[in-house]
Amino acid sequence: MRLTRRSLLATPLLLPVSARAQTGWQPTRPMQLIVGFAPGGGTDIIARTIVEAVAATFPVPLVVVNRPGAGGAIAAEQVARAAPDGHTLLMAGGSESTSLPAHRDLPYDPKRGFSAVIRLTRNAHFICTRGRGGKFTTLAQVIEAAKANRGGITHGSSGVGTLSHSIFIMFERATGTELLHVPYTGGGPQQQALLAGQIDLAVQASDELGGLVASGDMLPLAVTTAERHPAYPNVPTMRELGSDLVAENMKGWVGPAGMTEDMIGYLHDRFRQGMSTPVWRRFMERAGDPDGYANGPTFQRDMDTLLDAIRGAIRRG
Repeated sequence: MRLTRRSLLATPLLLPVSARAQTGWQPTRPMQLIVGFAPGGGTDIIARTIVEAVAATFPVPLVVVNRPGAGGAIAAEQVARAAPDGHTLLMAGGSESTSLPAHRDLPYDPKRGFSAVIRLTRNAHFICTRGRGGKFTTLAQVIEAAKANRGGITHGSSGVGTLSHSIFIMFERATGTELLHVPYTGGGPQQQALLAGQIDLAVQASDELGGLVASGDMLPLAVTTAERHPAYPNVPTMRELGSDLVAENMKGWVGPAGMTEDMIGYLHDRFRQGMSTPVWRRFMERAGDPDGYANGPTFQRDMDTLLDAIRGAIRRG
């Protein structure tokens, strides 16, 4: 093909990802994508779906490695200690990044120990109660009962220090109430306890509600996002109910601190490209959540903001 001045000027605009790959950094060996939770869970599914969407655009294999334990902290520590060469990433943004560090000291710095690449999802959380046979139909009733009987209203969590636990701490500080915390070993047991009437309240992610709301078995009282969730437009936000409580379970890729701008840019561009593929779009349609994209700096800022809010709520306790 004969190159003209016009074609030379146009090529970088038409093929920005290819141009970056040819002139800058790119991976030279299989990449390890670390997930801090067991296979088949929500975080693992997000990781494997985006890998399926982008695999053809990478010159090396992308290997998802599950390192479950300690609410994701084991995996986070592994990535924080890895070489910042762009070949090791962590699926971050959940409890290991925004909640656990507020409850206890960890062997990594959630704010400065990583290089944020891209945010993929924003998962809404709902404060829920039992539907049929439950005690409450509005959050105002919960607050009134909790103020009349301090410690008499129970809430579950998926474990001490997890985001579901921290959301209720923030709820207590915002509403001047005191609830009784009942920790479980994960989201599944917590949900079962709520449906069985063993606890009064639980935090449920949007992808965990499924048909439980439609069947009447579970009743969402409020959502902890800044705006109402499109799949549940009748559920008010905590802000609408008079409490400035905003907390989302984010998911995206981070690497060890010290990665170069070339590395971050290369990885960001490919995962961003993957978010426009049919594979990813079908996944997001099934999840029912709004687009979760953010670039690395915005992703890190939002994680830090939520961590600071949780730390502040714990200090006020």
